[in-house]
Amino acid sequence: MLDVQPELRAMLRALHLSGMADTYADLAVKAASAHLTYETYLAEVVQCECTLREQRRIARLLRQSGLPLDKTFRTLQLDRFPLNIQQQVEHLRSGAFVADAINIVAAGKPGVGKSHLLAALGHELILQGKAVLWTSTATLVQQLLVAKRDLRLPHALAKLDRYACVILDDIGYVQHDRDEMEVLFTLLAERYERRSVAISTNLVFSEWERIFKDPMTTLAAIDRVVHHSVILDLMGMDSYRAQQATAQLESSSSRQGTASARRKSAA
Repeated sequence: MLDVQPELRAMLRALHLSGMADTYADLAVKAASAHLTYETYLAEVVQCECTLREQRRIARLLRQSGLPLDKTFRTLQLDRFPLNIQQQVEHLRSGAFVADAINIVAAGKPGVGKSHLLAALGHELILQGKAVLWTSTATLVQQLLVAKRDLRLPHALAKLDRYACVILDDIGYVQHDRDEMEVLFTLLAERYERRSVAISTNLVFSEWERIFKDPMTTLAAIDRVVHHSVILDLMGMDSYRAQQATAQLESSSSRQGTASARRKSAA
């Protein structure tokens, strides 16, 4: 009997159906033993192709996102956060907010987990097939400044438009000069009511004039961010990193004390 497998496999790969090329033979054996119909066998082969393509798409979106790989919900201690924050986050995990161009602002003192929280939401969006960009605010502002200098700012903003959500980390840490403030405001205005922005900040809104310098520009920026938004108010939380450091210090002191007591007892 003529072996058509090599030719069939080559044709499937030529059609960029590598998932089907890799699985059709094994599935054919299983289909024959289980007496599956041709349609059921075909559905299983096509399902394998769809699954592979989805896995590749998610991997590509993750590479392009810049998200920190370790900051997911698996590593986030969500129960540390107040109950109302947990409820807000669980609602946001559905990803529905990006369809309505709703923004997220996570405001809190350094070390409370606001960046981790937004990164985890970014990972959830990618698992849903949505494009996400994670970047420090300072880095993106500098990229936009270069684009403006080279008369490519509209093009740069258009490239950012392909992301369903742009996550701006640490918006409050950089003291922007007027040129930086202008490109940041342009970005927020461009995405207003069209695409979502997620922002982590250690500044309450009344302190945002330190970012945008001009009072009117500050009000306009806040208006565009807050108009359609979910505010994750973490200002009342203490630094998780500080708590960890204190716990480690106390544990170390306790061990040293126990060791010292043992040495005295032995003496």
